[in-house]
Order: sequence, then structure tokens, then C-alpha cells
Amino acid sequence: MKSILLVDDDTELGELLQEYLAMEGFELTLAHDGERGLQLALTGQYDLVLLDVMLPRINGFEVLRRLRKESSVPVIMLTARGDSVDRVLGLEHGADDYIPKPYHHHELVARIRALFRRIDLSGDNSGAAGSRLLRVGELILNPSDRGVTVNGESLVLTGAEFGVLQCLMEHAGELVSKDALSMAALGRALMAYDRSIDMHVSNLRKKLGHRDDGNDWIKTVRSRGYLLVKP
Repeated sequence: MKSILLVDDDTELGELLQEYLAMEGFELTLAHDGERGLQLALTGQYDLVLLDVMLPRINGFEVLRRLRKESSVPVIMLTARGDSVDRVLGLEHGADDYIPKPYHHHELVARIRALFRRIDLSGDNSGAAGSRLLRVGELILNPSDRGVTVNGESLVLTGAEFGVLQCLMEHAGELVSKDALSMAALGRALMAYDRSIDMHVSNLRKKLGHRDDGNDWIKTVRSRGYLLVKP
């Protein structure tokens, strides 16, 4: 049974979700303020964190910022519907995905299952058959331990960022569509006006820095997708 932490100050909603997710095979723990949520998230006991933006004591963005200093646990942000700023900020701070509130329980479960499918598939691919190192110039990715180095320096990536980079490296020099990257990183198809992959690529660019020739590792092909440039 997957263990999920919900950090949301809506106690009634939390209790309803706890019952509903239990019927779907998930164990849900509740935290009703940001401080308590951060404490629980840092214990390493949870497979996924559902994190609301508006929280008492510490808001969701600050919880995520502090959490990402010590943990790469998958995080789905719960954002106000139509508020694209919250979505962008959540992704910039290291959220794997987001879902706008109010949401239908079925929609939330679909997002959770999609993220877990991506994680489980990534784990399967890190076995003997998929454990070969991926190398593009000085950029090296090891599927077995999910390690990434560039010019000998280790990078700390979120699960979604790792999924995007692995997909791009497996198709180095080739155009990869945003839909394909979304399936690789989030386990779901891209939705209309969904900027998730754009933000994950933007975060990756910052972490990768420039190649030895001064150019970016990742090239944008407008309206089509991205490609990892071979040196």
C-alpha cells in the first residue's frame, strides 16, 4: 500500500479524502499546517506528498522549498483553479506536478496513479536490462542509482526532472515531443495550456549549466518539443 501525506488545512476535505483513498488502496496521513506537514514529509515515510498552497504557519511554497533541500519525494501541488502563477511557482520550487482546486476525487486519483506508474516504470527500467549508463559528452546518467553528473559534479534532480533528462538522453540529438516527455516524467499525457514540461526543462537547464562550448544542453524546437544537443 502506497503511503501518501496530505498537507491541507481543510480538515473536512482531508477526512473525506482519507476514506476515499483508502478504498483506492492508498494510506493517507493528514497534516493541517505547513510546519507539521514539513516535519512529517522529512521523515521519509511517504511515497508522495499532496501539498496545498495556502497553509497556516508556513505556506506551501516555503514548505516545498525547505523540503527540496533534503528530499526528492514526489510532490503534487494543490493550486487554485485558473491561477497559473501558483502553478509556475510550484514547479519552479520543485513540485513534480500540480492539480487545480476544486478537483474531483477521480481526477486526483488519476494523477496519483499516473505519477506512481512513472515511478514504478522507472524502477523497473533500472534493473539489469536498463542499468546501462547514458553518456552524452560530459553528461552522465545512471538509471540504477538515479545519479546524474556533469563535468564530474553530481546534480540533485527531482523525479520529474530525472524522467525528462533520461528521456532526452535516450534520444540524444533527436526531437522529443512534449507529450512523450510528459509520459516519461509524469506518467500522463499533456493537457491543454499545461506548462509542466516547459518548467521542468527550464529547471533542468539551470542545473545543467552550459556545455564547454558555451551553448545550452537542451534546445527548444518551438511548438514541437525539445532535444538534447550532442557535443
